[in-house]
Amino acid sequence: MDKFEYIEHRKKLFEYLDNNSMLISFAPKEGEDKYNPCRNFFYTTGIKESRDIVVLIKTKESKCMTFLFIKPYDPVAEKWVGRGLNKEEAKEISGIENINYIDNFDNWFMNNVKDGLNLYLDINRAEPDDPLSFVETFAKSVLEKYPFVQIRQGRDIFKHARTIKTQNEIEEIKKAIHITRLGIEELMKHAKAGMYEYQLESYFDQAIKFNGANGYAFDTIAASGKNGCCLHYSENKDKIEENSLILFDLGSTYNYYCSDISRTFPVNGKFSDRQKQIYNIVLKGQELMFNTMKPGITLRECNQILVKYYEEELLKIGLIKNKDEVEKYYFHGVSHHLGLDCHDLCDYTPLKEGSVVSNEPGLYIAEENIGIRIEDDVLITKDGCVCLSSKILKKPEDIEKFMEENNIYLNK
Repeated sequence: MDKFEYIEHRKKLFEYLDNNSMLISFAPKEGEDKYNPCRNFFYTTGIKESRDIVVLIKTKESKCMTFLFIKPYDPVAEKWVGRGLNKEEAKEISGIENINYIDNFDNWFMNNVKDGLNLYLDINRAEPDDPLSFVETFAKSVLEKYPFVQIRQGRDIFKHARTIKTQNEIEEIKKAIHITRLGIEELMKHAKAGMYEYQLESYFDQAIKFNGANGYAFDTIAASGKNGCCLHYSENKDKIEENSLILFDLGSTYNYYCSDISRTFPVNGKFSDRQKQIYNIVLKGQELMFNTMKPGITLRECNQILVKYYEEELLKIGLIKNKDEVEKYYFHGVSHHLGLDCHDLCDYTPLKEGSVVSNEPGLYIAEENIGIRIEDDVLITKDGCVCLSSKILKKPEDIEKFMEENNIYLNK
């Protein structure tokens, strides 16, 4: 994406800023997870460097201005970690005209604090007892020096702006999905009973890196047999048994935009009758969700519709005797927003045109070692939705045919 995309992102952010407001986003310090830079900073600037600062100002007269502070040239750092951006390069990436060095930020901030200023800071606290983050420390310092400033939660501004994706963002997600598809096909080509889960997972790792992924949306779940009944299993350490299913929940990122796909397939290339019966119930549940997701409906309502479907289907096959037993076999939500984060920072209000969400029904029958989840990524359109990952195999007959024709171990 080019600088014009990030200019549009900032326009969206300004729409949600009050007059006499300042929004500050800090890039992370060096040493933090390279696959997880500050997504809000990146959303605003397109810059992937550490320690930089971006400031959006909306004056009392509704004038909008953006300022970027970058690291000065450091010849020692260049030898160890590479040369950072200069002002012209930062301008070309971000489209920001007002660029200074971070060494000047404190004086600049002091000169731009106004009476009654609404200061929006991107504060993200995982746990109440966690130590104060850098941003929280900065907020505390501001209140001590400038008691007339009102500190506000900047994440709410980003949440509003990031809910609706631009066409360029959708294209980045589609690229991530394409790379993930290639990785899944490598898994299916190399699946073999007796392998360890992590060994099969490694084919995904190699394939996505070879095809241009810059990271992972989350830690890969490679769950065979009974492990498929644990929603967030990620040890990936067990031997894959004969005739078992393996559930992969995985996703590559492209330019930090995420894909999130789940596929379940038989390691021996053929579903048993029981496995196929449960698989098809999940698959039909996913199709029901494709027909349900549209602007105006909430994800909670989608999930309630899926549960009612499961109540009827599981009664039919005798897996449950009472409708309230469904939660024994299905115990998570059917959808979440997707974007720069796998569980994206968004308004969890009724779905809107331009949102990207997951569609991931599952059933988990621990007593039979059957764990099945089928997950695709979905764009909400004006009248319904479109599956962005429709090219990834999921019909049982297509999976079996692909593995018969492409698996390097079957029929040898």
